[in-house]
Amino acid sequence: MAEKESGLLIGANDKVPVAEAGLLGLQHVLAMDVYVPPLIIAGLLSMSAAQTSGFLQVAFLACGIGTLFQTSLFMKMPMSQGPSYVPIGAIVGVFMGNGAAHGGMATVIGSSIIAAILLILLGFSGFYQKIVNKLVPSIVGGTIITCVGLSLIPSALNDNIFEASGNIYQNIELAVITMVALLVSITIGTYLPKLQKIFKIGSIVIALMIGTIVASFKGLMDWSTVLNADWFSLPKFTALHYGINFNLSAIITFIIIFVVLTTETTGTWFAMSAVTKEKISNKQWNHGIIGEGMSCLVAALLGSTPMTGYSTNAGVVSITGVASRRVFVAAGFWFILLGFFGKLSALLAAIPAAVVGGVFAVIVVIIMLSGLNVIGDLNMTGNKGYIIGVPIVMTLALVFLPDKVINDAPQMIQYLLGSPITVAAVTAVILNLVLNKKEPKSAMTD
Repeated sequence: MAEKESGLLIGANDKVPVAEAGLLGLQHVLAMDVYVPPLIIAGLLSMSAAQTSGFLQVAFLACGIGTLFQTSLFMKMPMSQGPSYVPIGAIVGVFMGNGAAHGGMATVIGSSIIAAILLILLGFSGFYQKIVNKLVPSIVGGTIITCVGLSLIPSALNDNIFEASGNIYQNIELAVITMVALLVSITIGTYLPKLQKIFKIGSIVIALMIGTIVASFKGLMDWSTVLNADWFSLPKFTALHYGINFNLSAIITFIIIFVVLTTETTGTWFAMSAVTKEKISNKQWNHGIIGEGMSCLVAALLGSTPMTGYSTNAGVVSITGVASRRVFVAAGFWFILLGFFGKLSALLAAIPAAVVGGVFAVIVVIIMLSGLNVIGDLNMTGNKGYIIGVPIVMTLALVFLPDKVINDAPQMIQYLLGSPITVAAVTAVILNLVLNKKEPKSAMTD
C-alpha cells in the first residue's frame, strides 16, 4: 500500500471495505473519551444513577447523529463530533440558577436550542468563511493547532494518568504499557509492509486492547458496571422529559459559550486539514458551521450537552494514516449503537483512564506538531516569533491557572479562562493584525 503525498495510506475520499471501516471507526470511538464530559456534568448536577446512565446514552446518540451530519452532509471532512468540556460551567450555572432539578435542565435545553439556531443562520449567511479568510492566515491557523495540542497535554497526563482514580504507580505502568504497545505496532507496520494494514492502521485498537487486557489481569477493570448494564434501552431523559424553557440571561450565556465552541472547532478543522493536506473551501467553512449548529440542536433536543469536532481525530488519522470519511461514518454508527446498547457503552466506559491516557498523550503531541507543520517556515524574522510564541504562553498560562483565580473572576470571564484555545486564537489573530506587515493570505481556503 503506497503512501500518498500527504503521508496518508488512505485519503479522505478513498473507499474502504465495510468491515474494515467498522473496525477503524471503533478505533476513533475508543480514542475520543466522549463519555467524560457527560459523567462530569452528571456528577455536578447530582443526577441519579438512572439519570446519569440516560445522560450518557443520549450523549452517544448525539455524537453519532452529529458525526453523520458533518461527515456526510455538511462539512464533509473526516471528523467526529463529541461533547465539549467548554459548556460544563455554563450548564451547571444555568441549571442551578433556574430551578435546579425543578426546571433547570429545561432552561439549559432552551438556551442551547437558540444558540444552535444562531450558528445555523451564521452558516447560511456566508459570513463565517469571510471571517476566516480575513483573520486566519497560515501562521495564525498553525499557531491555533499547536495550542490545541498543547492545551490537551496536561489533560492527557494529569486527568488520565497522574490524577486519575487508582494507584498512581499502576496508572503510570498501564499508560507506559499501552504507549509501548502503540509504538511497537507502528514499528511493525513500518518495517513489515505486508502487515501494515493490521499493525499501523489498527495500532490504536491493538494498544488499547493490550492495555485493557493487562488492566484486567491486574484487577483494575470494573466489570460490575458492565454486568449490571441493560443490553438494550431507549432514551428516556430527552427534551420531551425535561421540557423546554427560555430565559434571556441564560440564552446570552449560551450564545457566548457557542462563540467559544466555534473558535475551538475552527482550530480542530485546521488540524484535520493540516493532516490530510486538503484545503478547506469557502463552501465547507459555511456548511461546517451549519453542521455544527445542527449537531448542537440535535444534542439539545436529546437532552445532551453541546457537541463539537474532536481534535483527537486528527491525531488518530496522523498515526494510522487513514482519513477515509467512510471510517468516520462508521464511527457515527458506532456511537448510535452505543446509545441503545448499554453493555457496550458500559464496557468502553470501564476501560481504565490510564490506558486511554497512554494513547491520548501521543495523539495530542501529534496534533501539536501538525500545527508547527502548518506554520511552515519557523525562521523567526520580524515579529513572527511574537505572533506564534505569545499565544503558546497564553495557552500554558490558562492551563496552569489556579482554580481560585478562575472562581474569583466574573462569570463571563470564567468561560474564557476555561477555554485556553479561544484566548490563544484571539491573541494570535490580534497580534497578526498588529505586528505582521504582510497582507494576510489564508493557506487553508481556496
